[in-house]
Amino acid sequence: MGTAERRRTSEAGEAHATAHRFIEASDRDIPAGEAAVHRPLWVEEPARRRRLPDPVRRAAVRAVLLIALTLLQAMVAFLCTMAGSWLAFPMVISSVVSTIVATWGALDVWVTRQVWSQRHGVVSMPSSTARALRRERRRSRRQARAAERAQERIRRRGGAGQLSHP
Repeated sequence: MGTAERRRTSEAGEAHATAHRFIEASDRDIPAGEAAVHRPLWVEEPARRRRLPDPVRRAAVRAVLLIALTLLQAMVAFLCTMAGSWLAFPMVISSVVSTIVATWGALDVWVTRQVWSQRHGVVSMPSSTARALRRERRRSRRQARAAERAQERIRRRGGAGQLSHP
């Protein structure tokens, strides 16, 4: 059983215990059969998916608002055109501009998500070649630093390349 499954079962058990305590703590005047009907209105369940990162969520909210505004403008432009109003032409122009802006907003969500993924850790496989290369580079840097420290230690002792004391 994985960690998420254990968490789910423990949360379900806690919710059940809370509901049971609620039933036990009900009024003494109500007969036992009727008290069992009273339960909490809802039981919190864990989220199925992880929450979006803040920058991505902000971009998504902006995009949704822009798209909603664009749809509203398009509807008003259509109704003004059907009614033969003088406002039809300005609304059509603003709808076209809003469509461009809404498209930019949707692309902004995608770009922000990609940038966030790159900056805050892309999920990589343990056998990834990039990971192996980073590990090898780290190992060689560590060895170079260790050799440099050893040379510095020898120089500090005043030895001219000798490794042992006379």
